[in-house]
Amino acid sequence: MRKFIFRRAAALTLALFLGICAPADNTLAAVVRTPSADGSVTYGNQSAVIDASHTSDGYVMIKYTGGAKRIKVRITKDTQYTYDLNVSGAYETFPFTEGSGTYTVTIFEQVEGTMYAQLVNQSISVSLSNDKLPFLYPNQFCNYSAASNVVAVSDTVCAGLTDPLQKVAAVYLYAVDNLTYDYNKAATVQSGYLPNVDNTLASRNGICFDYAALMVAMLRLQDIPAKLVIGYTNNTYHAWVSVYTDEQGWIDNVIFFNGSDWRFMDPTFASTGRGNPSVTEHIKNSANYSAKFSY
Repeated sequence: MRKFIFRRAAALTLALFLGICAPADNTLAAVVRTPSADGSVTYGNQSAVIDASHTSDGYVMIKYTGGAKRIKVRITKDTQYTYDLNVSGAYETFPFTEGSGTYTVTIFEQVEGTMYAQLVNQSISVSLSNDKLPFLYPNQFCNYSAASNVVAVSDTVCAGLTDPLQKVAAVYLYAVDNLTYDYNKAATVQSGYLPNVDNTLASRNGICFDYAALMVAMLRLQDIPAKLVIGYTNNTYHAWVSVYTDEQGWIDNVIFFNGSDWRFMDPTFASTGRGNPSVTEHIKNSANYSAKFSY
């Protein structure tokens, strides 16, 4: 069965490389959840608006229409997340990644240089209807829509597969077989960089952030909760993907970047000796990993 899974994924990879971007019957099975700023619950002022209409779905939407060149958004519960608000006059989506509870959302506008003034500060009570929802919707760090090319690619890669971990394996193989790591970009990328999953598909290269965002987008489109996790392993800045299955709950470190290449670890098969033994032992030890942020 395992050989079949990987051979099938390789065949799908070749099909995508040749330009086949949808199942033969053109029927898409992807689940595209679209964030919405309904305006039923809003906070803010004439320059910035926080739309909290869908907090139960695990996200908040924010827009800025003032004149400052740079805007910062800070979302705090147990952990402080700081974002750049990049689209002037349009809403961007930010997840509530730490479950139900009270979050503080603060918007700052640039005054000069690194000096910012607080524009809006709002406490928001969040009661999630499902604690996996923040990891099923697109957001600023993993952004896509129904019109994105990644939708059809996700369906093609996962066509015919029903087990979530089979889909995880297929998505991983697609990424590593079709993308090239961009070391120059990694050395020159600026703070505040955001991945664009369709650009990654088109260019076929990227940095760890691009790889992870693409894989997370493809998994969420298959209705598999997935986290883009940023943190450290052995003091090295590191990115990995965690996925959720009904059978096993959250599986951490299932896809991770070790600073030079991407590795796939399926905990279900770890005991069989599949993959690099040293990596298997490393991944079993949770003390080797220190997650800072999940998106």
